[in-house]
Amino acid sequence: MKSYLEFESDIKGLEEELDKLKDPFNNEGLAEVNTEKINQIQNELDQKLKEVYSNLSRWNKVQLARHPNRPHTSDYIKLIVENWIELHGDRKYSDDPSILCGIGIINGSKYVIIGNEKGRNTKDKMYRNFGMAKPEGYRKAIRIMKLGEKFKIPIITFIDTPGAYPGIGAEERGQAQAIADNLFQMSLIKVPIISVVIGEGASGGALAIG
Repeated sequence: MKSYLEFESDIKGLEEELDKLKDPFNNEGLAEVNTEKINQIQNELDQKLKEVYSNLSRWNKVQLARHPNRPHTSDYIKLIVENWIELHGDRKYSDDPSILCGIGIINGSKYVIIGNEKGRNTKDKMYRNFGMAKPEGYRKAIRIMKLGEKFKIPIITFIDTPGAYPGIGAEERGQAQAIADNLFQMSLIKVPIISVVIGEGASGGALAIG
């Protein structure tokens, strides 16, 4: 289900009206699609989108950056990456699904890609731990970064996390040390690291992959 922010109320109304017009099965049963009316509403919607998004306040921009329907790392990978090969595991404890790691091609060039993944539906969010990485996730990330360095492949990271997972198990497995180690190791890596904040990114857990 699509979500709307408070300042998107006019957009919501127009999009709902447009969807209703495009649906041949309205409340009255089978109806003829009104192409002229659809084009009119579409033009109004296009104008409203330009009007709303070109006049955002600072807080509106923060809200938009954390929009419930914003693209996730997996969406960017599907849209811009070819020949995606996902890599798993930290070679010490386990794999952490909250961080996606792999190698792919963007515009003909090879990149190592690492990013937080929050998940969409409830089941996927639980599996991805709502984008909150555990120590094994950070160790996996730095392992793949070093792999990129070894083969001279630039690194792109997509950051979108409320923070590192604060559970007891994560602390017992060295959460703070994993984050600190990543920060130190990234400062030594000899290939470019391009970090893109695609949502939340104001925590030590975010810094640990970018």
